Amino acid sequence: MGSKAEIVVGLDLGTTKVACVVGEVSDQGVDIIGVGSAPSQGMARGAVVHIEAAADAIRRAVEEAELMADLDVREVVTGIAGSHIRGLNSHGIVAVKDREVRPEDVRRVIDRARTVAGSEDDGDSVIHVIPQEFVIDDQQGIRSPVGMNGCRLEARVHVVTAGRTASQNIRRACNEAGLHVKEMALQQLASAEAVLTPDERDMGVALVDIGGGTTDVAVFHRGAVVHTAVLSLGGNHLTVDVASGLRTPKDEAERLKHKYGCALTTLVAPDEEMEVPSVGGRPPRKRARQVLSEIIEARMEEILCLVRRDIEHAGLLDRLHSGIVLTGGSTMVRGLTELAEDIFELDVRQGSPMGFGGLSNLVDSPKYATGVGLVLQAALAMRPDVADTLAPDFASVTGDHARPSESEGRWDRLRIWVGDLF
Repeated sequence: MGSKAEIVVGLDLGTTKVACVVGEVSDQGVDIIGVGSAPSQGMARGAVVHIEAAADAIRRAVEEAELMADLDVREVVTGIAGSHIRGLNSHGIVAVKDREVRPEDVRRVIDRARTVAGSEDDGDSVIHVIPQEFVIDDQQGIRSPVGMNGCRLEARVHVVTAGRTASQNIRRACNEAGLHVKEMALQQLASAEAVLTPDERDMGVALVDIGGGTTDVAVFHRGAVVHTAVLSLGGNHLTVDVASGLRTPKDEAERLKHKYGCALTTLVAPDEEMEVPSVGGRPPRKRARQVLSEIIEARMEEILCLVRRDIEHAGLLDRLHSGIVLTGGSTMVRGLTELAEDIFELDVRQGSPMGFGGLSNLVDSPKYATGVGLVLQAALAMRPDVADTLAPDFASVTGDHARPSESEGRWDRLRIWVGDLF
């Protein structure tokens, strides 16, 4: 007889929307059973700036998901983003007792790598310590060192930190909405869980998650996270550009962006027109659709060029043999994939959530990548055995995460390359 199904709730706190995704985890895999969303309030560039307003938006999104799933939500896994996020690579070395690597040796070397990073200064807290590879004596590229022989064990890891104040404000906003935050995870790592395949991670890929307030980047190579970054530009900046350039209210600019927007002006016919509402009660005007495309292309080119510069600065552009995967609500603009291919000179695809069952049609969109990814991350931490029941592309996704230092419990049992250590 199979074990009882358990419930996991992912809460994506975005600058433009709050999304709540409810997943049911069983021996058969992960089913999405509830989805809710609400316009975001009290958030700016990935951070909470007004507790009560953010709590109200959270409450409305959660209530919608509760109604669909027919259950009460009390505990959530949330994403975290913003300019306060820092990612850096580190390493640690320890001596191996009795010449055989044991689980405690792996714990010691990972803790050592975290200490070497010196990443908890200036009010920051560690949210992820992600193993990249282990080295025993001079043998590199080891994924599971437990049981191997050697004198010296080295761990190479990627450490992600977040501003302590920012994470506390997220918890407080959720508490005001009647929720307990069980875990926090970096948003682009959650999105990666939902949209990337193991082959892409192994060959080298950059995930670019363009949200409302920030653009989040995660680079994977040989199955591990090697770089993360957050850029303080997103879809909201594009909406402001459109409102200013077309002299139309911001709400109308958002509507025009989604209905007529294109990120590559050459894809729009010169004679296409659209009706643009005016401000101050003035009558609407006819404008060429190419004008809107020129505004969108300029801002998107800036964002993508900044992403390319960041990856180049990290020395990783030539490792992206699987190219670029775009996700996030602000990537749902016609022509963006083609524009990105021109800028990166690499293969580019748009990523939507995959690897789950249930109400898949409701979340089959890049704007739900983080929410679904949070559910999948937590599900794999809770029940590592469900990896075998997910879609084939997700049979080995458990290799890319380590426990967040702020949390205890089921998340800590997430299987990483070191086998059953956690």
